Amino acid sequence: MSALLLVCLWLVIYGYNAGLTTGLTSWAPCTDLRPLDMLSEMTNSSNGLRHIRMVQSQGSRGFHLSTLPHALSFPSSRLFHNCPLFPEEFSLVLTVKIPRIPPKKNEYLFTVVTERSRHVLLGMRYSENKVHFLFWSPEHTNEWQTKVTFRGISLADNQWHTLILAVSGISVSLTVDCSVPIDLVLNKPFPASLNTSGSHIYVGSRRRQKGFFTGLLRQLVLLPGSDATSRICPNSKPRLAELSIPEVLKELPIKIDDSGAHLKYPYETDMKMTLGPQPPCTDREVSKFWMDTSLKGLFLCNGDKWIPVLERKEKLDYVENYQNLATISETMGLEIFLIPDVGHFAVMANKNTQPGSVLYRWTDGKFVVYQYFNTYQAQTWKHFIIGKRIFLALANFEKNEDGTEHSIIYKWNPVKLKFLPYQKIRTYSARDWEAFHIDGETFLAVANHREGNNHNINSVIYKWNSSSGLFEVNQTIPTSGAYDWEFFSIGPYSFLVVANTFNGTSTNIQSTIYIRLGNSFRPFQSIMTSGASDWEFFKIQDRFFLAVANSHSYDIGTQGPKNLYVINSTIYELNITGQQFEKFQDILTLSAVDWEFFTLGEDFFLVVANSFDGSSFSVNSVIYRWQGYEGFVAAHYLPTYGCRDWEAFTTNTGSYIMYSSAKEPVSKVLKLKTL
Repeated sequence: MSALLLVCLWLVIYGYNAGLTTGLTSWAPCTDLRPLDMLSEMTNSSNGLRHIRMVQSQGSRGFHLSTLPHALSFPSSRLFHNCPLFPEEFSLVLTVKIPRIPPKKNEYLFTVVTERSRHVLLGMRYSENKVHFLFWSPEHTNEWQTKVTFRGISLADNQWHTLILAVSGISVSLTVDCSVPIDLVLNKPFPASLNTSGSHIYVGSRRRQKGFFTGLLRQLVLLPGSDATSRICPNSKPRLAELSIPEVLKELPIKIDDSGAHLKYPYETDMKMTLGPQPPCTDREVSKFWMDTSLKGLFLCNGDKWIPVLERKEKLDYVENYQNLATISETMGLEIFLIPDVGHFAVMANKNTQPGSVLYRWTDGKFVVYQYFNTYQAQTWKHFIIGKRIFLALANFEKNEDGTEHSIIYKWNPVKLKFLPYQKIRTYSARDWEAFHIDGETFLAVANHREGNNHNINSVIYKWNSSSGLFEVNQTIPTSGAYDWEFFSIGPYSFLVVANTFNGTSTNIQSTIYIRLGNSFRPFQSIMTSGASDWEFFKIQDRFFLAVANSHSYDIGTQGPKNLYVINSTIYELNITGQQFEKFQDILTLSAVDWEFFTLGEDFFLVVANSFDGSSFSVNSVIYRWQGYEGFVAAHYLPTYGCRDWEAFTTNTGSYIMYSSAKEPVSKVLKLKTL
């Protein structure tokens, strides 16, 4: 027996006896010294699965992530279960496929972020030709995080690449596609006591939408205690070198049939497929296929939901009249919404006080009367949710029988299955409500149109007080004949834009975009509008747009035609570099009062509510189709009478658009027929 073996045997025996006699527990590392698959950890929760999509590209599968950072995270404690310290020596293995990105843009691959202070303890991001490794040193809490930059690394070429980042003391190396590693020396070593307590691991982000990962992610593995390079390199497929990937991304294994023959995927004799309506997708149905014969699509069950494998993209063919809905009186606006487990609803803002406004429920493929409301020349309704509570905000334009002017918030009663009055708010000829959420807080903005003959008054933003359960005044904003509010977010920034219609002498006035800074909205940009009655925000791919509906050009005391209804409405696009919206396209409209953006298949549409051409309310409203370089091009002309509002919605029977009329007691549902 060799001397070395004797020493080892003595250490084992002595260590065992010492443990028995002293009662000491055995030492355990902070985490297992095995590959820790962060993608599998993320997909273990149903919440994570709902926000990823499996995509096959160039023969390999990866995850495309939704832009909801919180849904793509998990507590660090799920990796570091023995103690919260990040390993002092480790390697990270990532396989990614990244599309081309603009110069100077950075996207995050993953981060470890503290929930309370939101510090990035550790992370990786990339730009056009650089890879950055970030970490925080607890010994230098007053300093910025350390950034290690590898230059000349071109990942954004729409090809698969595997990266291995190895860290040990003051040494950091990066190996791309099993090539020669790039070694860097740090000014200070990686911290030996990086505490991850109270932190989350965010996949594809740094806890916010700015810098969100837009490519495909196939592998994200932490290997504590060693360099993974020697484990997976050299490799016959260096761009897809694999340490550990989620099971769902792996190719199906070789199967041996009864005769001993090796069968490769697909196993045509064993593949089971369900036809007809959508069946359940649970653990029992994992890897089973479902053919939706009505939509001509093929779907694969991942244990939580059906993932499209082959899906026919719908194309709009024509629009047909589906339902003429008698609305008792002219209707100034409508709102369509869904209450889970109950169904779709349409609520009408009727002009006449008696009998008021009506809520309709979608029943057997039609809207039928469901509930009546007392309203006073109702203008709009707004549906919104706070937690599990469902609300409707009503904008009343006229005073009630008591001579007071209030708008009402209604709350859905899940026992009585109807909306009941919840809160009364003082308003002034209210035209619109806008509900929105910022950092978990809920807000309501009312567009006060005028007080008496004075159009230059304050509109008000209200904030939900969770303690009192009521909305309270948060901010007032000066407006001129305010007609509409539109809320939107771009990255971490929140905006509100108001449609100012009339200042007492002219409709050709400035409408203003406000940005949320600190605890209030502040002016961001003013745009000249003509009787602006609606703003519509929408996004097409990575481009952001605002469309204004201009209804009327009028100036008191001017010579020549004073009332112009046939005027341009305008679509603006955000210039991210210039940080302002710039004119993208003018569209000739007939006293336009509303825009509605909707999608069908892979196509984008805008429908305008044309209401008056100067002599008649019987005019065509128009559906415009997005044509890329050409902008929006007229695709369908829809005969309407005094059209006031458009809403798009989809049920299990198809896709629809619906409009209300301010000049006749009929609203119409139109069905979008597809190829």
